[in-house]
Amino acid sequence: MGKQYVIALDQGTTSSRAVLIDEQGQMLDVAQREFPQIYPSPGWVEHNPQDILLSQIGSLTELITRNGLKAQDIAAIGIDNQRETTLVWDRVTGEPIANAIVWQCRRTARLVEELCGDPDVARTIQEKTGLLPDAYFSASKIRWLLDNVDGARERAEAGDLIFGTVDTWLVWVLTGGKVHATDVTNASRTMLFNIHEGTWDPWLLDLFDIPASMMPEVRPSSGDFGTTSYLGLPVGIPIAGVAGDQQAALFGQCCFEAGEAKNTYGTGCFLLLHTGAEACDSKNSLVTTIAASAPGTGHLEYALEGSVFMAGATIQWLRDELGLLSNAADSEAMAMSEMDTGGVYLVPAFTGLGAPYWKPDARGTIVGMTRGTNRNHIVRAALESMAYQIADLVKAMEADSGAPLSLLNVDGGASRNNFLMQFQSDVLGCELHRPQNPETTALGAAYLAGLAVGFWKDTDALKALRSSDDVFTPKMSRERAEQLLNGWSDAVRKTVS
Repeated sequence: MGKQYVIALDQGTTSSRAVLIDEQGQMLDVAQREFPQIYPSPGWVEHNPQDILLSQIGSLTELITRNGLKAQDIAAIGIDNQRETTLVWDRVTGEPIANAIVWQCRRTARLVEELCGDPDVARTIQEKTGLLPDAYFSASKIRWLLDNVDGARERAEAGDLIFGTVDTWLVWVLTGGKVHATDVTNASRTMLFNIHEGTWDPWLLDLFDIPASMMPEVRPSSGDFGTTSYLGLPVGIPIAGVAGDQQAALFGQCCFEAGEAKNTYGTGCFLLLHTGAEACDSKNSLVTTIAASAPGTGHLEYALEGSVFMAGATIQWLRDELGLLSNAADSEAMAMSEMDTGGVYLVPAFTGLGAPYWKPDARGTIVGMTRGTNRNHIVRAALESMAYQIADLVKAMEADSGAPLSLLNVDGGASRNNFLMQFQSDVLGCELHRPQNPETTALGAAYLAGLAVGFWKDTDALKALRSSDDVFTPKMSRERAEQLLNGWSDAVRKTVS
């Protein structure tokens, strides 16, 4: 047999990618296709399931054709996906009953308040799922589809309809409808899965009035999800890894042990701390979620997660709405042209504040401006705001886990900004490690699939593949860092008051 590869299907909110990865963990080629966003009403976000599918199949076909690959050349396919996005389709025909309701969609906020408003109900949901009741998760989206699509409730109760997050939809189609399954990480984001027992929870299904027959089988993230059986693609390729995008990134960063953490700097930020076999209940407004595990682990593993709504999107706002810079990459040089922000703090609460504040009504604020404030000060304050928000999450995670963070692995587009990474290390007082390949989400999906089929021997082999990291160490005194963090806290108080 000749040289083999693993392909990662990286299915995101705005585009789908197929990534070719070799035995050294190197990304050799990427095919990417965007697809439309649908906004039927204010606060509503949808995707056409066929758009998701065609963009993902199209990118996979392009990658295979461009590299002249046959089935025997591909050891396995791994899938990572936008989480919480909800699809319902006919069990026999495969026809979706409506557009997918995207994770960002807020149409079910009132429904969640009605069903989960009782403090005892909310507490039970958090105890079972690790999640704070919210329209963000899949449960209320399924209920909305059953209640608002003609005939859906009757068809579901007759056993004719099935539910899936995007991973389940892709697996079902790629296997020709033979496999209706999800993995534990995606299941843990539905608000219907008991993360301690590892099963769909009858009490939660009853609360949201969802027939159990709709739910997919839940499998380990690294393992058997069937083989390809789709017209136009090579037949018989194992689908051997599935994980939600943020858990895939945690795995791709080789955070396999309790106490290891990663932060992804994208449009927003997602900070995950591996807590091992212990599901750490958050007392500081974080969520507990299931982490992806290597095959043979034998038990569920968990993570604490905190989300920041505005990170790279803040720089886009400065560029597109205020015109303070022409290219996001210019922000690094602009920030470094000033010694500090001149006392300016930007709190980017444009869509409210996420963890650990959870203030949906908060709005963006700039404080501390003087007549001498210039565009470089504001750009620097915007970059610093990302680091401050992560410092807030780290503080909450340290309180929940009872252990200080000594090292943070970083990835995502904004992690390429050296000023931001150094400032993050300074305010956290810990090392940052940035891999040479920042595309850790697709890499995590590939690792999960490759381990399942023996393409890589074990997690030690994966750690050995990791390219030499860029390392950022604190250069600022703790006294100065605490002074800056206190100023940030004052700015946040003014924003939410």
